[in-house]
Amino acid sequence: MRERIHVRPGAANTRVGGSYAGALIVRVRQRPVDGAATSAALAALAKSLDLPIRDVVLVAGHTSRIKFVELPDAAADAFAQLRDTET
Repeated sequence: MRERIHVRPGAANTRVGGSYAGALIVRVRQRPVDGAATSAALAALAKSLDLPIRDVVLVAGHTSRIKFVELPDAAADAFAQLRDTET
């Protein structure tokens, strides 16, 4: 399944949850320098969904805050629950 995430670099803590314009919010401490925030966001998402990092594939948005990721279909319910969580 392909989903949208909204990465917020420079956060106080790394957190996954909530939504912004229908995209799952992933807050990371890393700054958007040399892909550090993107890598941290993918790792945080994988951890939150209890998936190996190799199952979270960045499809589009390498340099954007809005990113499209490919996830296993089995993660659909967990992803929706994180997105619908109020933070």
